[in-house]
Amino acid sequence: MPAPPAAPVPGGERRVTLAAITGAHGLSGEVRLKLFTDDAQALARYTTLDAGGRPLRLKSVKAAGPGAIARFEGIADRSAAEALRGIALTVARSELPPLAEGEYYHADLIGLPVHPVDAAGTGPLFGTVIAVENFGAGDVIDIRRADGRTVMAPMHAATLDDGMIRVEKPFLEG
Repeated sequence: MPAPPAAPVPGGERRVTLAAITGAHGLSGEVRLKLFTDDAQALARYTTLDAGGRPLRLKSVKAAGPGAIARFEGIADRSAAEALRGIALTVARSELPPLAEGEYYHADLIGLPVHPVDAAGTGPLFGTVIAVENFGAGDVIDIRRADGRTVMAPMHAATLDDGMIRVEKPFLEG
């Protein structure tokens, strides 16, 4: 399941979903998390996460299989933890760590225009990125064309350049 796209918040800054609460873990208020980060410790750098408009102060987080187990201040029993099921945990985009050259956040690709590129140069607008998936072999962008149909293209065939994505034309045909 891909991370949900960054959502706008009052004041215009986007929020990025780092995890979603999937349910209670045990009896003392811990919750199970589905992660949209590389690992559980990526959450540990944030002391407060937004949970559907409610700030939750993170007390602890640990890896648990493909997800994580977390404890939040004020969530002291199973009932309180279970009430959070399905809530996305987000941070403002500006709170994310800076990126190295050639890196990108999936949330930053959503909404970007896509143009085909070949030996003749860059072609006219092909579509817009609507999602980024990763099925294990690398990132794949889902592009909505002007006619409403969608096509997927691997990021290894794309270049992020000046607020647009240029994709090698053969990967857009078919």
